[in-house]
This record gives sequence, C-alpha cells and structure tokens, in this order.
Amino acid sequence: MSNSFATTSRSARNVWGNVGLWALQILLAGLFLFAGSMKFVMPIEEMTKQIALPGWFLHFIGVCEVLGGLGLILPAALRIRPGLTPLAAALLVPIMIGATVLSVMIGGVSGGVVPFAVGAACAFIAIRRSKTTRVARPSLLQTAG
Repeated sequence: MSNSFATTSRSARNVWGNVGLWALQILLAGLFLFAGSMKFVMPIEEMTKQIALPGWFLHFIGVCEVLGGLGLILPAALRIRPGLTPLAAALLVPIMIGATVLSVMIGGVSGGVVPFAVGAACAFIAIRRSKTTRVARPSLLQTAG
C-alpha cells in the first residue's frame, strides 16, 4: 500500500514539475519574443545610446531571440522534433551571458541580476527538458551493419 502511495506521490510531483516547466517556458518565450521583436521596432540610434553595438549585430540577436522564444514552445507543444526545445533553451544561454556582461558594464552588478536569472532559467529548462526528451540516436551496431 505504501508503495502505491509513493508511486502516486512521485507521479503527482512529475505532473506539477512538468506544469512548472511549461509555465517557465511560456514566460521566457514571451520575454524573448518581446525582446527580439523590439530590436526590429526600435530605431538603432535609440538602442545604441548606452553602448555602441553595430545595428546588424542587434538585428542578429533579435532574430536569435525570436527563434529561441519560438523554440521554447513550438517543438514540444506540437510534438514535432521536441528535442529542439532543450536545444533552443541551451542556445539562449550564451545570449543571456552576453546580456549579463553588458548590463553589468552599463548599470553595475545590480543591472546584471535579471539577465543572469533569465539565463539560469534557460539553462534549467535545457537540462530538465533534455532529461525528459530523448532524441533517438542510431546505435553503433545499426550503423555498422
């Protein structure tokens, strides 16, 4: 009897953990979609007031953020290549490392807290979703034959 309770408790924990991951993914996807699209809406002169970065680089980061935001949701939600979700989250981490460094340069350590937290959340999603999403890899025996 206690074994079935432990199994039920564990599965309930898994369900709530999955719901929490989805909530975090949706929140981050909205953040990245907004931030990435703003890099195309705002004038480049406005974006480069505090730190001089080339316009093409800001547009490149905007494209990466929009694609990353879509990648956090669509592959897993549509069940088409769900292994792309942890990949999208992992590829957003270096962008957030750069954002953290730039924010610290501009506003001090307190300015880097939010981008650091967003990057850590992306890393958390990448790790958790890579554990739940197994990408089928051909085994050595299948490729040798």
